[in-house]
Amino acid sequence: MNFELTAEQREFQRIVHDFVDKEVRPHARHVDETGEFNWAAVRKMGPMGMLGLQVPEAYGGAALDAICATIAIEELGWACGSTALAISAHNHLGMGPLVEFGSDALKAQWLP
Repeated sequence: MNFELTAEQREFQRIVHDFVDKEVRPHARHVDETGEFNWAAVRKMGPMGMLGLQVPEAYGGAALDAICATIAIEELGWACGSTALAISAHNHLGMGPLVEFGSDALKAQWLP
């Protein structure tokens, strides 16, 4: 079994890492100390596909595999644990059940 990331996965990791290094990590202490949420960074995550990591492209998602979805959350966790938890919950507890079990009407209304 090969545990090495593919070139595409490494490139995705670099892109996400660079983003969180600039947009999330500098605000992590403030987020932790005040309890405020970094909405500015989250708004920028949408166009990157980070708010629909495994949502099919037909519904506006990034349609990433499980490895890339994990990479995104891991990089977010490196930058800010609370932001990583929120985005992970959104993707896996919010979007996941809608993708798997939601009606077409619900998917059209709520998926990215």
